[in-house]
Amino acid sequence: MSASYDLLDKKELRITDVHLDGADLSELADAAAEVLDMAREEVLVTDYLDRVLTFDILRPTLYPHQLLDRQDALLTRLGSISGVRLGENARVASNGILGWIAADGRMEETLRSAERIAEQIAARVSRRAVIFSTGGEVVAGEIRDTNRETITGFLEASGFLPEFGGALRDDTVLIAGAIRAAVHRGHGLVVTTGGVGAEDKDRTVDAALLLDPEAATPYLCHFEPGHGRHVRDGVRIAVAEYEGSRIVCLPGPNDEVRAAMEVLIPGLDRGWPAPRLAEAIAERLRGILRTRMSMKKEHDHR
Repeated sequence: MSASYDLLDKKELRITDVHLDGADLSELADAAAEVLDMAREEVLVTDYLDRVLTFDILRPTLYPHQLLDRQDALLTRLGSISGVRLGENARVASNGILGWIAADGRMEETLRSAERIAEQIAARVSRRAVIFSTGGEVVAGEIRDTNRETITGFLEASGFLPEFGGALRDDTVLIAGAIRAAVHRGHGLVVTTGGVGAEDKDRTVDAALLLDPEAATPYLCHFEPGHGRHVRDGVRIAVAEYEGSRIVCLPGPNDEVRAAMEVLIPGLDRGWPAPRLAEAIAERLRGILRTRMSMKKEHDHR
């Protein structure tokens, strides 16, 4: 379906050179709603003065097909109603988007062309990805950033165009700002690694929530705050939306990043919403943690 357009509060539709003689205003509103493919309650006659009939459109947006090249149809329909006579200078006039009603089919084709271009741009943006690593040890170059390599490989193999955005220190505002800037540069996917744990330094999920308070943030495991270095109640990942782009916050261990990418790529291709995608990734990672804990218990028992 074509995109809808905001009327921007310019909602008056005027018909000039209209002569009324006992006409039923409700019938006029019915006719206008019929021609414009709208619900009856969305059209109201608000004024008739100096042979100008004014309708008020009681909805915020309209689709192009409801307006383009509808002038003649509207005038013909109104002229067929008892008590209505249209003069030689009868025209439909309006400001803003409603003015399209007098446009011909050439404008409709122009709009369709613009929509196709917008769709193509959106498709390209959706395949542009940026990767951010977090953590002081990565920023200082103390460890090799294998997560960057792993994520890049997965994305390239799946037709994405990934680039590295840099290593970020553990700071909520800094991470959120870097993600925001990446989205504004036209990246449809932002993937971060590290900073999802239960320690005070772990800030990546906080940054995602700063950009999208409704982000999906399922837990991988729970802790009791105050034990050891744990100041939070568990480890969780995040899948968020910001201005049409997807933000995915993954853990730091490389085996977990690899497992998460095996779920993330198909989920993105299938258009999964954030909650479903986040839970699918979390469930895969919980399985790794359960296996890891089981092996640890077996080793301790021995």
